[in-house]
Amino acid sequence: MAIYKNDNGTWYVMIRYQDWTGARKQKCKRGFSTRKEAADWELQFKLQKKASVDMTMESFCTMYE
Repeated sequence: MAIYKNDNGTWYVMIRYQDWTGARKQKCKRGFSTRKEAADWELQFKLQKKASVDMTMESFCTMYE
């Protein structure tokens, strides 16, 4: 879990993962108003990349498109 706070009071997530080809990638998502929002986004991102059945319907639809 790599969640950090910016100087301006917002939160951001830095996450490293492997894509479907096995290449290692890094993703940075900024602009969360709370730490919980950032943690929720990180969890959904991990579930989406694992293609887990526990992901939300919104994540599934985004991946399907």
